[in-house]
Amino acid sequence: MKVQVTQENLNKALNSVARVANSRGSLPILSNVLLKTANGRLSLSATNLDIAITHFIGAKVNDEGSITVPARLMQDFVGSLPAGVIDLDLQETKLKVTTDQYKSTVNGIVADDFPTMPEVTKGTTWTVSALTFKKALQQVIFAASSDESRPVLTGVFLHTEGGQLFMASTDSYRLAEKNLGAVAGDVSLLVPATAMQDLLRIIGDEETELHVTHNAQQVLFKVGDVELMARLVEGTYPPYRKLIPTDFTTQITLKRADLVNVTKVSSLFARESAGSVTIEVKGGTLSIRSIASQLGENTATATGDMKGVEGSITLNSRYLLDGLNAFSGEDIAFGFNGKLEPTLLTDPKSSDYVHLVMPLKS
Repeated sequence: MKVQVTQENLNKALNSVARVANSRGSLPILSNVLLKTANGRLSLSATNLDIAITHFIGAKVNDEGSITVPARLMQDFVGSLPAGVIDLDLQETKLKVTTDQYKSTVNGIVADDFPTMPEVTKGTTWTVSALTFKKALQQVIFAASSDESRPVLTGVFLHTEGGQLFMASTDSYRLAEKNLGAVAGDVSLLVPATAMQDLLRIIGDEETELHVTHNAQQVLFKVGDVELMARLVEGTYPPYRKLIPTDFTTQITLKRADLVNVTKVSSLFARESAGSVTIEVKGGTLSIRSIASQLGENTATATGDMKGVEGSITLNSRYLLDGLNAFSGEDIAFGFNGKLEPTLLTDPKSSDYVHLVMPLKS
């Protein structure tokens, strides 16, 4: 293998794929990145056997070939090089890396030992705006669980209903759902949140399309020159929509910034009680009370437009803040049905995103 690439392109590709390489795995080669020439381009691939990422970059290919090299070393090394052209020259299992100022040799492992990159065969394909998908992920992914004892809750659920594509996640304490709009075909995918985190990093800020292909076991995301393959989470996602209330005995609409501020202040006094705050809605005013036996107590208020009867509920302030920060609108509607039912946050001017927070025992 003998190729020329720019430092910028090689560095970008290494940053895309290297984080998937697993240095703590049982197979040493999984901590390596695969460099391979294909159709006049250079591809870089890494996998941890559950997630695989491939990034294609333009290159001047003089000799075809492939090799695997340590991902962390290569990422840090190329990231430290100045902008310009980099020559990659493979001699047996040693990769010579040369620039105007640097001459280095990186010891590799033959590509034959690298796991075969999986392919989606006989899959269903659909397309969505990459920016729309990225924004939806940012609003939903943090609500997924990290508890491996309930694997289905560690995934992000993509499904269609009435021709609309929905994205949802829950850890049983809070729930986030986003409507991404119309999409062709039927979709029902449970994608690991870890894979979605990597996808978030891959999707840029330019307007482009995200192509999704999936079968019963795997899903492939293609955006620009990058491909991400992930093994789907097995199991049936809970029927979460039954939890989302449509009517409320108590609801108040107020400025989102006001509710964020009073929640932040109250959370400072709620650290002793694991973030527990009591929220009361009465006479057009929302008040949040928190108590810290060693530090003191705090009550903060915000005014808004109230509907229904007065009421109170106890919530985790961190979950409430996470939900509030996922919205971008100026106003927020805060509704609940007594102390034992979940609270729903919505944007009064948009119905495509909802965030639910389960109550705490007061």
